[in-house]
Amino acid sequence: MVCDKCEKKLGLLVTQDTWKDGSRSHVESSTGKKKLKENKLLTAAKGNRFDPTKQNFKNCRICRVHTHHPKAHYCQACAYKKSICCMCGKKLMATKDYKMSST
Repeated sequence: MVCDKCEKKLGLLVTQDTWKDGSRSHVESSTGKKKLKENKLLTAAKGNRFDPTKQNFKNCRICRVHTHHPKAHYCQACAYKKSICCMCGKKLMATKDYKMSST
């Protein structure tokens, strides 16, 4: 669970958008800026690839488990149970009348 402000901090996917009109990865081939339907893993620089062994993942502030985002402070399970943003800890919704369990 990520709030709107922290959603901008998330990384982008390597794959192209399937919706072509107005997508970020769609550029006309006549401009010559970018090839259409190219594989970014093969054409991108080698140093920019994501390597989970070299990333410094933080521990969850509640249960001390490793998080799955490099910038996250809470694991996904604790963020769901408490209904908070996993990156900044902002309360997303009131959970008084909900049964928030992971099972």
